[in-house]
Amino acid sequence: MRKVSGLLLASERRAITGLASLYATRMLGLFMVLPVLALYSDELIGATPLLIGLALGIYGLTQAILQIPFGLLSDRVGRKPVIAGGLLLFLIGSVVAAGADSIGGVILGRCLQGSGAVAAAIMALLADQTREQVRTAAMATIGLSIGVAFAVAMVLGPWLAASFGLSAVFWFTALLAGLGLVVLWKLVPPAPRRMRHRDVGIDRRQLAVIMTRADLWRLDLSIFALHLVLMAIFVAVPFRLVEAGIGVERHGLTYLGIMLLAFVCMVPLVILAEKRQRMKAMCLLAIGAIAVSLAGLAGIGSGGAALFGWLLLFFIAFNLLEATLPSMLSKLAPAGAKGTAMGVYSTSQFLGAFLGGVLGGFLAQQWGLSAVFVGSALLAGIWWLLMLGMPAPPHLSSEVIELDENQQEAALDTLMASFAEVAGVEDVLVVPEERLAYLKVDRRRLDKDALARLIRSSRHRGG
Repeated sequence: MRKVSGLLLASERRAITGLASLYATRMLGLFMVLPVLALYSDELIGATPLLIGLALGIYGLTQAILQIPFGLLSDRVGRKPVIAGGLLLFLIGSVVAAGADSIGGVILGRCLQGSGAVAAAIMALLADQTREQVRTAAMATIGLSIGVAFAVAMVLGPWLAASFGLSAVFWFTALLAGLGLVVLWKLVPPAPRRMRHRDVGIDRRQLAVIMTRADLWRLDLSIFALHLVLMAIFVAVPFRLVEAGIGVERHGLTYLGIMLLAFVCMVPLVILAEKRQRMKAMCLLAIGAIAVSLAGLAGIGSGGAALFGWLLLFFIAFNLLEATLPSMLSKLAPAGAKGTAMGVYSTSQFLGAFLGGVLGGFLAQQWGLSAVFVGSALLAGIWWLLMLGMPAPPHLSSEVIELDENQQEAALDTLMASFAEVAGVEDVLVVPEERLAYLKVDRRRLDKDALARLIRSSRHRGG
């Protein structure tokens, strides 16, 4: 085994910067339509609340169907060609939606946007470009970029639509896709190798285990429900802002204030959840806050202050769950199966977005805007009850240890048993073909000296 520096190499910095910006601009393009489509639907022939909801959420269906196949395809034909193909589909979909004068054309464009499902391929390329000891930080950068993209989209989308019309939002996303292609080929360095990474990619042999774990299913349900209610309410939220006397040209500033305050309020709650091991309590608190805020939005009849307060509460809870659910998944996933667990989790997220758009549109069309919030609040209440019986997740961390290339394969079974005997090591998987050992450890109980001795001893035997 080799002990190597955790400092980023120049090639790793380039890869992280390029791929994080690529991921963020793609998500920015998908999210920008969220706060504006319902408001500007009168420009589109044949628009109904149900079809508007379908247009909002349809990208999630194609994402859910194609993200795992595209990730597996990138293992075979290469990361960059798959990512480039996905960005091209995203660009074509943006152009189709920009040129559409009917809701059907926008739905087709959004469907094509979602078919550029390259998230798994981007994460796999990032794993190819980074060493194991810096990969967690690299993935965290991607996660942060998504949050920033969502906040920017909520501000930029309304400004573009108010200034230049709905089509400008889609033309801008087409421009982002074109810039993404340039970033991919010019900024992201070529991968030195193409491998399957168990902490990032899908392993079909692990799917059965992951999909039968009740604790992981609860987290998949949570991200499904979270994005379902998010997509559903944006059939109605823009109209609530108008009813509160906030002009469409000021929606972007309203969202900006809400997003900034929500982030500031969320940070100490995340720290409390992580440092004080209150993950379950924070999760239930956030789901309850979502249910309460949606109920408040359903009955709102006063001015903008009440609306601002309910939306602020919703987005504090939303951001808290977006930050803590992946952390909980990482703690619960078996050693060497985090990538597979994340693949199922992401698919659940996209399915939730699709069904949320359809549900929100259906409720608005049948019973009006308040029904969207009432229905979403009821679903959040059911979600809270289902999560009530969830065991508190163990406070475990993942470790990936690089093995010597000349380590004898026959010795690896013994090595795995030796790792398992170290105090604080709760789960271990040694993968001979990757020359890696995946550990789940409880750092409070971990015998660091014993682990270090085992590493030194193994290195000596391997040499």
